[in-house]
Amino acid sequence: MFYTSPFVYLQKYDGGYRSFDRGNLYINISGGMFMTYSGIGSRSTPTSVKPLIIKIAKFLDSKGYTLRSGGAEGADSFFESGAGAKEIFLPWAGFNGNTSHFDKPSPEAFKLAEKYHPAWDRLGQGAKKLMARNSHQVLGVDLNSPVDFVVYWSEPNKGGTQQAIRIAEDHNIPVFNLKISSDLDKFRKLCKTFS
Repeated sequence: MFYTSPFVYLQKYDGGYRSFDRGNLYINISGGMFMTYSGIGSRSTPTSVKPLIIKIAKFLDSKGYTLRSGGAEGADSFFESGAGAKEIFLPWAGFNGNTSHFDKPSPEAFKLAEKYHPAWDRLGQGAKKLMARNSHQVLGVDLNSPVDFVVYWSEPNKGGTQQAIRIAEDHNIPVFNLKISSDLDKFRKLCKTFS
């Protein structure tokens, strides 16, 4: 990584560079492949899983991957603490004390969230914002830049994380739940393919 101005740094990866500022905005600026993943999950992810999640985030960072997450307690914060390159999408400014500049889901993210949520009309405004930011976690700030895969920890078919999983699965993005041993095995096999 090297310094280019008071606010911008460049980090070499896979034949190119990624730039980022204090707000963790990453842009592919010179060729190469820009690789991203969603590292998300339950707020009640046990702290016993934290070392594994941090290890995964550090490993993926070493391979040139940028984390996309949501700034929530639990799995999101565990991934964030292990990642260098990251895009943290917040439902509103200051969520959980996070200072990411990605702090307001787009109107299009709300439309997408409504499409995938089974009980959208029963959600309050705060919950709708949380669901909308999940759209960005999977599809990026422009909702047209899908992650390569989603790795998460959650009880199967429970909680808000499932919104991101529905979006990912509908876009044919591989998902790996660290809570499920067969998914963890599949994820380990995937990691072995990274050069």
